Amino acid sequence: MNDFSALLSPAGQALLDVLRDHDPAQELALATRLRREHPAELVSAALAQARLRQRAVAKFGPEDASRMYFTAHGVEQATRTSVAVHRAESFEALGVRSVADLCCGIGGDAIALARAGISVLAVDRDPATCAVARANAEALGLAGLIDVREADVTEVDTSGYDAVFVDPARRSDKRGRIFDPEAYSPPLSWAVSAALRAPRAALKIAPGIPHEAIPEQADAEWISDSGDVKEAVLWFGTQPGTRRATLLPGARTLAGRGLPDPEVRPVGRYVYEPDGAVIRAHLVAEVAEEVGGGLIDETIAYVTGDELHATAYAAAYEITDQLPFNVKKLKALLREREVGVLTVKKRGSAVEPEELRRKAMPKPFGKRAVTVFLTRVAGAPTMLLGQAVR
Repeated sequence: MNDFSALLSPAGQALLDVLRDHDPAQELALATRLRREHPAELVSAALAQARLRQRAVAKFGPEDASRMYFTAHGVEQATRTSVAVHRAESFEALGVRSVADLCCGIGGDAIALARAGISVLAVDRDPATCAVARANAEALGLAGLIDVREADVTEVDTSGYDAVFVDPARRSDKRGRIFDPEAYSPPLSWAVSAALRAPRAALKIAPGIPHEAIPEQADAEWISDSGDVKEAVLWFGTQPGTRRATLLPGARTLAGRGLPDPEVRPVGRYVYEPDGAVIRAHLVAEVAEEVGGGLIDETIAYVTGDELHATAYAAAYEITDQLPFNVKKLKALLREREVGVLTVKKRGSAVEPEELRRKAMPKPFGKRAVTVFLTRVAGAPTMLLGQAVR
């Protein structure tokens, strides 16, 4: 805490300005020079913060990351800005004007909510984390909308707020990632009870949560950003029982319609790879209906069809070859086709993509690009070769 407080002093701010665009490869020489002019502890704290800011660019963008403050845990656990903005816009669309943000961390969600004009009570029990969240609100000019409070979230009265947002800790220092929702801190059952007491609520959970663990009162949303599944959210006070997938950027949302599982059919001219959020939300049937296709195997989430249909929820590939799994045959085919760029995707296969790439194409055979799917077709290990349809 003392090191962090020192960073907020004029001397600390000057050091952070110097380190804003520093080259990590030159850090040792830079640190040596700075320690001639500043206390060693302050230089170390500033360098650590500069490293965290560089890591945070991927989530917060260069402009915000260069002004914000972070902890190592906070960078890892903070919500990506694109996802936080989507959630804030969802709250705003529901007419929410005030939110109790429980387990606020360094304030990523609170910042997005405040920028949407929503007043936020940001609560965390860790003093250092609260100090960072408070500094972030100040640095971004949002202190008037974000009230940071150090407290146990289970003891906070949220009755005066339009909505509650809970982001339980899903990692521990000793156990790493936590998969049991009741082992979250606080447990999912407590978060659900807090949600049910509020007019509106959203609970951030791991995207791998079993569907049977989702409360019947919840509307569940799985969110991906640029193809990577980031999180799932349980919404309360909306449409209970709904399952939906939201793909960012652009906030394209596919809602479940309770369709039966698609039929299995032979591999056609095209294979569609549903977005991970679609798969997690169990909405592959909705994609199959949209493209007029079926599954290549009853246990595999690849959709196939003979015609190309535009869809925002799956990537399409034109299939050129279907082969039983055989590395030597694949290598010969890649050489014959003069392939230089090989993308390996797998679903339902134990083979590691990098291992197959190393064995099948130890060196480029040409300049063509090919995608190979390691999967099962009607239960049999199969390789599908094709190219992405742009």
